[in-house]
Amino acid sequence: MRLNFFVSFVFFGLISLQLPPLSTQQATESCSSTLPLNDLTFDSTLLQCVEAWTPQNYILRYAKTVDNTWSFILSAPDSSAYIGIGFSTNGQMTGASAVVGWIPTDGRGQAKQYLLGGKSPGEVKPDQGDLNIVNGSLKIESVSSRLYMSFQLTAELPRQILLYAMGPAGFIPASPGFSLREHRDMTTTTINYNTGSQSVVKGSPHSKLRKTHGLMNMFGWGILIIIGALVARHMKQWQPTWFYAHIALQTTGFLLGLTGIICGLVLENRTDANNVSKHKGLGITIFVMGILQVLALLARPDKDSKYRKYWNWYHHNVGRVMIILAISNIFYGIHLADAGSSWNGGYGFVVAVLASAAIGLEVIKFRNK
Repeated sequence: MRLNFFVSFVFFGLISLQLPPLSTQQATESCSSTLPLNDLTFDSTLLQCVEAWTPQNYILRYAKTVDNTWSFILSAPDSSAYIGIGFSTNGQMTGASAVVGWIPTDGRGQAKQYLLGGKSPGEVKPDQGDLNIVNGSLKIESVSSRLYMSFQLTAELPRQILLYAMGPAGFIPASPGFSLREHRDMTTTTINYNTGSQSVVKGSPHSKLRKTHGLMNMFGWGILIIIGALVARHMKQWQPTWFYAHIALQTTGFLLGLTGIICGLVLENRTDANNVSKHKGLGITIFVMGILQVLALLARPDKDSKYRKYWNWYHHNVGRVMIILAISNIFYGIHLADAGSSWNGGYGFVVAVLASAAIGLEVIKFRNK
């Protein structure tokens, strides 16, 4: 019963990491709304308008107001958080430059350019980036519970892949570092500046395959195999249920892990990745050890055999090494994918729970000797 509760807790905890955050609908606006700004340095009647991010009611107004100068106004509900718009060359956050603004408690808006050097907060650098922002054009203000961030760029044609982000509620960047926390929600769109049409980018062509590769390996090698090992070590008082549970968990984990490895090989082939040799080598090593564990089961001696103790030593220790390598390779894969702190934190939490359970069960076993 305790084992079932533990497995359910881990499973639903992981699922909750994938759920999108709830958003509040407030101070709605549309492209037909009158722009409530009076002190603009450019002619607002020239602005084209697009409903940039409908679920969060982000509205983007823009125009080429003079030669090689583009004017932008991004508006969004004021949820006591930062808002941001990034300009990307390839649809990815890493390498893009963004304009981010917020309203501090003193009411005087602040906005800065940021270089999105990676997906962790420490890699997002304020006052850096390659956008040529016209001096004195960048500002943000709050009007009728909405934020209006305006700026001008010097460019023949701004990048057409735009990233929109909403910061965590209640967090406002502060001096001296003006560092950002990970966004609460984001989306990516492409825009045609001439026609005003846009489309939502669902992700990179391989984002779903990359995510499947990570999740299959995480659930297979990094969770189910570990739980199966705990069952084999600590649940033997329930004969023969523990054995069938152990086999079911290890077989399911092996098949999920095999699926993850296949996805990884396909992903490597499609993306021509050149920095995954160590990750791939560890993955193949783990897979071979998994096959050896399956073969060992088929060659298991009887309990009364003089070779059984050697078999037990081999089976248990190969399993332990495989688990350590799997956990290490999962974290290494998260690093290579630049997946951000949510993946590291989510899987780190699960590993901590599993480690705590293992230690607790070892203590109980020692006391019952």
